[in-house]
Amino acid sequence: MFNDDLHADAQALLPGRTTEAGATRRTALQAALGLGYAAAAAPIMAQTAIATPADGLTVGEVSFTVNGFKVPAYRAAPAGKTGLPVVLVIQEIFGVHEYIADTCRRFAKAGYLAIAPQLYARQGDASAYTDIAKLMAEVVSKVPDAQVMADLDGAVAWATANGGDGARVGITGFCWGGRITWLYAAHGPVKAGVAWYGRLVGQASELTPKHPVDLAPILKAPVLGLYGEKDTGIPLDTVDKMKAALSSGSPQAKASEFVVYPDAPHAFHADYRASYRKEAAEDGWKRALAWFKTHGVV
Repeated sequence: MFNDDLHADAQALLPGRTTEAGATRRTALQAALGLGYAAAAAPIMAQTAIATPADGLTVGEVSFTVNGFKVPAYRAAPAGKTGLPVVLVIQEIFGVHEYIADTCRRFAKAGYLAIAPQLYARQGDASAYTDIAKLMAEVVSKVPDAQVMADLDGAVAWATANGGDGARVGITGFCWGGRITWLYAAHGPVKAGVAWYGRLVGQASELTPKHPVDLAPILKAPVLGLYGEKDTGIPLDTVDKMKAALSSGSPQAKASEFVVYPDAPHAFHADYRASYRKEAAEDGWKRALAWFKTHGVV
């Protein structure tokens, strides 16, 4: 069985909608970046996808070593700048593909060094899968939270050594990465987090012993949660449980906030999918930048 926390992304997909144009675009992106969309992540919606140019930026693949494993990552930063605020950009279940890379470039345009490590590279290549159930069963469900936390520590160390300011780090993530954002805010050296529709509750297991609601009282950094009212994978009562857990916690926990967008489904920021909701995505992005500024990342 799959970890319950993985279902929300799969529920948000609309299978059978891949177009010839979408397939062509996906192939081009894979060739250009080397970090392909998982075939499971179709449809690619060229009419809504945002494409952020790399002019004025230093972009591309990098790597850093954690416990003897070379972790690949995509990074984007203003060219020739140092002392930059850092933002960790955490993938959906589909890994680090062009949408995540583009999100890094958006942050770089806003003055950040953005880095998106491939957090289950040890377990497999998400872009090689065409079946969501197999991707979750064979790769995503085998990723230990402890491994992810260590890899994010490694990403912070790499960023600090390569033009980033280790005292000004933020984290943001989408679905699978939204959950990780909450966890890392209780673990790592970040000033603030922005979690986009990450699961908040779940069953404890050897690989995922704690979930956001369990760690809420001990947050070390305030988190802004951006959620959709119509998200069928994340019931609003779990948001209420998280709010209650935060209210009796650390000062950072109490400073955390939620925004729930009316009529927005899961993955409303994912502009390459049918779930994209432009108004909610744009508002969430503005709030994310403001949140990082308010809490000292910028």
